Amino acid sequence: MRGQERAITGNRQASWAFADAFVAEDEALLRARERAREIGVRSVSPGTGAALRMLAAAAAARVVAEIGTGVGVSGIHLLHGMRADGVLTTVDTEPDRQQLAREAYREAGFAANRARFIPGPALDVLPRLADGGYDLVFCDGDRLEYTQYLAESLRLLRPGGLVCFEGVFAQGRAMDASHQETEVHGLREVMRAVRDSTALVPVLLPTDDGLLCAVKKG
Repeated sequence: MRGQERAITGNRQASWAFADAFVAEDEALLRARERAREIGVRSVSPGTGAALRMLAAAAAARVVAEIGTGVGVSGIHLLHGMRADGVLTTVDTEPDRQQLAREAYREAGFAANRARFIPGPALDVLPRLADGGYDLVFCDGDRLEYTQYLAESLRLLRPGGLVCFEGVFAQGRAMDASHQETEVHGLREVMRAVRDSTALVPVLLPTDDGLLCAVKKG
C-alpha cells in the first residue's frame, strides 16, 4: 500500500508540474521573472499566470484591478487575456517595483495607456475605485487583508465579474490544523467566506500555491 501511495503521489506531482508548464511563457515574461528573482519578489507560477490569462479572456475583461503589482509577471498575463482596449489598474506599496513592472509591460509590447499604476496601501486605494466598474479583481497583496479585499471586490465587480486570490494554500499550512498563525486563519476565513457566499460561484484551483476564484452572480 505504501508503494502504491508513493506512486500516486509521484503521479500527482508529475501531473501538477506538467500542468504548470503547459502554457509556455515568452521572453518578456522570462525576463520579468528573472528580475523578480534578483530582488527577491515572488511571482505567480506559469500555471497560475495561464489561469489568470484564460479567466480574463473568458470574461472579455476590459477593466481589471490588481492588488500587488510585483514586477509585472501577473500583469502581463492579465493584459494578454484582456481585450485590446482593456486597462489594468495595479496597486502596490512599492513604487520601485511598479517601475519595473512598467518596463516589463513595455517589453511585452503593451502601450503605456494599457496600465494605470497606483502606489499605496490597497485598503486606502480600493475605496476610491468605482462601484461595479470592474470585470476582474486579482488579489495578491497582504494575506492578512484578504477578507477586506473580498468585501471591496464585491463592491467593485460588475455582475458576472471575477475575483481571484493567490496563495491561499500558504505552502500547505492552510490545510494543516497544526498551523494556527494569524495569516493562516485569515486565509481559511476568506476561503470559507467565498465558498459560503450566496453572491458568488466559487472554485479553488490547485495551481502552484492555490488560486481561489469566484464569479459574482447577477
